[in-house]
Amino acid sequence: MTHSDTPVVRISGLGKTYPGADHPALTGVSLDVRRGEIVVLLGLSGSGKSTLLRHVNGLETPTEGTIQSLGRDVSALRGRALRELRGRIGFIFQQFEIVGPLTVLENVLTGALATLTGPRIGVLTYPRALRRQALAHLDRVGILDRAFQPAGTLSGGQQQRVAIARALVEEAELLLADEPVASLDPESSGQVMSLIREIASERGLT
Repeated sequence: MTHSDTPVVRISGLGKTYPGADHPALTGVSLDVRRGEIVVLLGLSGSGKSTLLRHVNGLETPTEGTIQSLGRDVSALRGRALRELRGRIGFIFQQFEIVGPLTVLENVLTGALATLTGPRIGVLTYPRALRRQALAHLDRVGILDRAFQPAGTLSGGQQQRVAIARALVEEAELLLADEPVASLDPESSGQVMSLIREIASERGLT
């Protein structure tokens, strides 16, 4: 297998059982995801979809089996190495994970915190080049005109666009989306999913 053929995500025999749980959350999951693929996980609520995604970027540690993301053994990483891996993996959550009082632009800029040193308070404490990049991503997702508006005043669909722009500013190679439209109305859902597909195609995202 050549380097270019190596899966971006390789999961083998993955299992997860939480302490005190009557049943495992995951059992014997094996999956390869190639670079540039768009993969959809379908399943009932509680079937382990979110748990599986959280293993891909190291938010969870498996009870058994192995998982590699972007060529790294996720469960073996700690500290800085794990933060660096997460910096290459964008994550769009169902509940947006937006900080309401902060402006839209500052919410997007927080996506780059893993690559910066020291605390950042306020938009002007971020490098100018990064601010320009964040504004370009807001333009791409169609809400540049909302850049200096408190993020909490946006609609659900607009907040999810902020979350997408935040993932883009990370320069992610792998984008995870955990039920990204579950909280949205049908029209907004269609727009957000189309946007994710378009951006994945443009940037060669997995």
